[in-house]
Amino acid sequence: MLPSLFHLLLASSAYLLPYANAQVTVYGQVPLAQATTTTVNSDGTPQPTLAAYNNTELIPPPLPNPPPGLSFTMTLEREAAAVPGLSIPHNGPAFWGFSIEMSVLTQVLGKNSSHIGVPFLNLIANLQERAGGVYIRIGGNTQEFAVMVEPDSEYLRPYHTFGKTDSGTQQTTETPAVLYTIDMFYLASNISALVNVKWFLGVPFNDTSVWRTAIAEYGQEILGDNLLGLQAGNEPDLYERFQHRPAPYTPWDYMGEVNDLLAFVDTNDRIPRKNIFIGPSIATKDWTPEQVWETGFIDHFKDRFYCFSVENYPFDNCAAQFNTGRPHVNVQELFPYYLNHDNMIEHVGKYRNTGMLVQQTGKPLIMFETNTGSCGGFMGISDSFAAALWSTDYGFQLAYTNFTHGLLHVGGQNAFYNPFTSPPTNQSTFNQWTVGAVYYSTIVLAEAFGKSNTSRTVDLMPNGGSIYTPAYAIYENDVLNKLALFNYMDDLQTGTHAINVAINVPGGVPPRVRVKYLLSHTVSSKNITWAGQTLGPQLTVDGRFRGELDVADVPCDVAAGTCTVRVPAPGFALVFLDTTNEVLDLGQATQTFATSAFTRPHNTAYMDPSAIAISNGHSAQNRDNGLGSTSVGSVSAADRQWWIPRMGVVTGVVLGGLGFMRMLCR
Repeated sequence: MLPSLFHLLLASSAYLLPYANAQVTVYGQVPLAQATTTTVNSDGTPQPTLAAYNNTELIPPPLPNPPPGLSFTMTLEREAAAVPGLSIPHNGPAFWGFSIEMSVLTQVLGKNSSHIGVPFLNLIANLQERAGGVYIRIGGNTQEFAVMVEPDSEYLRPYHTFGKTDSGTQQTTETPAVLYTIDMFYLASNISALVNVKWFLGVPFNDTSVWRTAIAEYGQEILGDNLLGLQAGNEPDLYERFQHRPAPYTPWDYMGEVNDLLAFVDTNDRIPRKNIFIGPSIATKDWTPEQVWETGFIDHFKDRFYCFSVENYPFDNCAAQFNTGRPHVNVQELFPYYLNHDNMIEHVGKYRNTGMLVQQTGKPLIMFETNTGSCGGFMGISDSFAAALWSTDYGFQLAYTNFTHGLLHVGGQNAFYNPFTSPPTNQSTFNQWTVGAVYYSTIVLAEAFGKSNTSRTVDLMPNGGSIYTPAYAIYENDVLNKLALFNYMDDLQTGTHAINVAINVPGGVPPRVRVKYLLSHTVSSKNITWAGQTLGPQLTVDGRFRGELDVADVPCDVAAGTCTVRVPAPGFALVFLDTTNEVLDLGQATQTFATSAFTRPHNTAYMDPSAIAISNGHSAQNRDNGLGSTSVGSVSAADRQWWIPRMGVVTGVVLGGLGFMRMLCR
């Protein structure tokens, strides 16, 4: 570390000297060129395309015959008090956050705390500007076998924060054991110093006879208040299936193990916050939530838990991804499932009772890991416009069911469903990132719920409850504020199935409404725009929106109390009744991070040094190349001196990537 640090000091002295010990230097990545090439083996034969870059487009489902009503009226109450069934208020940062598989963390966040992915920061900044912040979980199946090692461990490559070894698991995905160092916590802390990210970590649960709580100890010590919670077990309902526990293993057994963990934590002075645990995080496969609640789990742990959690995917693609021997899913036949609102109601409906039970405790309920399908998702579905519409509907339906947040899972290069993917290591000097379809839904939900902490939603089920044209109303400060309108039909064949929705509010409508559209020319396409802007095609994304912001103005008939909004087929419209909403003029976030090694001051954020100095939370005393996705089975101060970031951000031209000078902190 010291030689590279010495060279960095020499090369950057012109930038750092005027600021003494009060700066952190940000360097951009080096997109030298964007070449269109075919990857080949040494013998010249083409290699299979990684799932994250697969260009398969499926055939859109046929149009319904007969079609639903293409023009219909929704009569809505202006005051929330008159609306039965409204959700609890959305409170906190963006509804959709991210669950990052621990084994692929360095692909997503950065190689180490001195090299953070700039596009990742920009993608998070987009959400921060709209919703105030983002929740991110570091975990997944690989957290269960995670072991902390010293930075100079023989098992790690030089200067790497993570490594892997065989865990011996019988799990379908052959989940590896992750080796991590203390630098993982500084990596997370550095990110929180730049963008408002709060973190979830997980205590390994593979061996309950010897609790490995280093992740809780250093997590609280280094991340402070930026660490929100610690997961106690991941998908325990699958432990018996994958031979992680002897049979029979029941919810009572899991509850006993959580009790044992908490008893151990109570004796550990290095874990001062003892009431931030998370569970049960079942996959809702081999146990139902009700089987867990029947043990008294909620009442027993409500004072020790930050939140309650579940995990779920509608289907799995493990047979195709890992050759399990089971029949492969026919993706063309599965495609229509994601374009049917009744399927969404059924998928989330199994948690309706859970939502009511947890609401009574006042604790958050989080969908802790989810996406279009476990084991990486589905070719042609998970990365299509259909997935963007589906995950938007999913977010609204979860909120309507009183989930406070959801976390979209991020896997490796062999996952179709990733919200975002960094380029393969051997292309990182000339290619940039790839944004997946579901990322657009995170932006939509962030704008729909905003920052007021008062937004409540209701599923309107208009148009005779048509599965193709769902809609939600969003009430903010107890007044009708926005409408979310979907059109799941794909009329590329005819161009005749756009819907016209008349919004009638007896309490009165404004002279006009403004509309942001989520659009693509077909449900199969990967080319998606939000309010006329896009993040770009594969391997070209720097995390910033491109193109001109396009927000439609729709005049209303004030006398009739009606506004009529057109929604293309396929498409989604977010209708703003409050035309002064600041997000209407927001395309690209105002704070961005430069992505070139050459300084671009207008694209580089300067942050107040005093703000960064206090942004890492309160201390405990004060208060490469794994590519696998590993989700499976979840169907339907410290006394030690260390190099850490201290102050502001300036631009510089020294190294590729995002380089942080970690100042010696005493």
